[in-house]
Amino acid sequence: REVDEVFGNIQQIGDFQVKFSSSKSPNSVYGYLATRLPSIISFTEFLKYLFKQGNFRFPGEAYLEDMERKANLVAYQVSGVLPLEIEISFMSGSDRDLLRVEGDDFTRILRKKSAEFDERFEDTFSLKSKGFSEEEISFAKAAFSNLIGGISYFHGSSLVMAEGLKGPLDYFPAALYTGVPSRSFFPRGFLWDEGFHQLLVTKWDINIAKDVLGHWLDLLNSDGWIPREQILGQEARSKVPNEFVIQHNTNANPPTLFLTFESLLNKMEEEESMDLEYLKRVYPRLLVWFNWFDRSQVGPQPTTFRWRGRNSTTDRELNPKTLASGLDDYPRASHPSDAEYHLDLRCWMTLALRVLYRIAEYQYTGDDSSKLKEYYDKLADIRRLNILHWDESRQVYSDFGNHTSSVKLAMNRDTNPPVKIRKTKKPPKLRLIDSFGYVNLFPLLMQLIPPNSPQLGYTLQHLRNESLLWTEYGLRSLAKLDPFYSKSNTDQDKPYWRGDIWININYLTVRALHHYGNQEGPYKEKAMELYTQLRSNLVSNIFKQYKSTGYVWEHYHDKTGAGKGTHPFTGWSSLVVLIMAE
Repeated sequence: REVDEVFGNIQQIGDFQVKFSSSKSPNSVYGYLATRLPSIISFTEFLKYLFKQGNFRFPGEAYLEDMERKANLVAYQVSGVLPLEIEISFMSGSDRDLLRVEGDDFTRILRKKSAEFDERFEDTFSLKSKGFSEEEISFAKAAFSNLIGGISYFHGSSLVMAEGLKGPLDYFPAALYTGVPSRSFFPRGFLWDEGFHQLLVTKWDINIAKDVLGHWLDLLNSDGWIPREQILGQEARSKVPNEFVIQHNTNANPPTLFLTFESLLNKMEEEESMDLEYLKRVYPRLLVWFNWFDRSQVGPQPTTFRWRGRNSTTDRELNPKTLASGLDDYPRASHPSDAEYHLDLRCWMTLALRVLYRIAEYQYTGDDSSKLKEYYDKLADIRRLNILHWDESRQVYSDFGNHTSSVKLAMNRDTNPPVKIRKTKKPPKLRLIDSFGYVNLFPLLMQLIPPNSPQLGYTLQHLRNESLLWTEYGLRSLAKLDPFYSKSNTDQDKPYWRGDIWININYLTVRALHHYGNQEGPYKEKAMELYTQLRSNLVSNIFKQYKSTGYVWEHYHDKTGAGKGTHPFTGWSSLVVLIMAE
């Protein structure tokens, strides 16, 4: 039957009332379910049970066994012919003095707020003045609105495994105000995603960004570590595969929050609105976080760094994953060892130091500022970077480690059931890794290559090579000629960062090309030419896929441009809005 309203009381907000209007769709069918469950995470299993019983219309109070015990969950069901419209209004005890806004009044206010949003969107991103069509601007608004609308509040504990413990423990209970990569599929905070999310938010509302960044820094433990995936509480854990629930306190994640802090500093300097009090609060935490990286991810030589967490004993992976890097199955040294060191992590550390010493100068910390600047100059020294990571024979920057590309997955029939294991055809040796993809671009992405350096010229040349990364849809993650291109890492894992186009790295590339296109030097014109082409390719394809599917996607096929993976994915893929506004 049709329900007019649901009312009740819960501890957090007191009395509440939810009102439903009648559906405007003809021949609508209504149902409701009132029951009592031990927790919200039981709801999905309960619904599956109902559907197996043939109860596709909710059965009212049939499953409220003890009528004296009130329901703690009510679900309302409306079915009808599209287009279907129903209005739901909520009032809590804290709103009792407010006038309820419904019907025509709500429609009028909504139109007014929509017009205000449209005006502010154009003031912020200037897409109309850049020549984008109304349809393209509408797409950009949808992508941005889903990103900022996904900012949510979570509370609970992560499950953490520390060295020396026999089993995982609950991390301290914490609150987190954060964006999410996908509101339906990844409704939780991810550390390296969030730095990209907040680049957009900073452009829109600097105070929201400062609040989100503060919440993430509140998650630091006494050592300076932040869990990379925030699976807070039982409800969140119920939605995550077991292998990803436990967070290991030796494993890092790219410190992308420094990207946002750099953007924050630039914006405050441009607007002459430097918030010194905020910088005073965040600086000690950022320093502790950086020092944790500097201690825990140190490499085998001075100024080298190594992502922890790779499995050196497995024979089930074609190339053992580097989950800590965020690039998961991107090929690294084929045989993980303590001798390897990673180009992208060194570049992230250089960015972090660049931001830290800028903040330290505003804090007048004197000693801190000069020490950080000295360390930054050491990491930013192009000669040292070239000695460690430049492969002169291939004219590219690379990782270093114990590596062979002569590996394959082959069926082992000596096990029951048979499984695919890795076979090494040529023994590995310590050397610069010969894969080419996103990792090799990091000195460019972090804008660490001097504008007159020949290394910049070679990098731009490789960037435009269609046999390597260039496509008409954006930059693929791994070169077409690479032995690991589009190869599955196990018999269960499809390729992820082995060819597909990812928008976060493409955004960093567009940003870097714009930077070098405005720097005096022999490669200025080439950088600006590539910037224009890559920006156009990305915007055109993401918009095209949105028009044909209705979604912004997690990543895109490098040969067809088709959306792939999770959808909707309005986390870092929403950076297309900044690419349009660049």
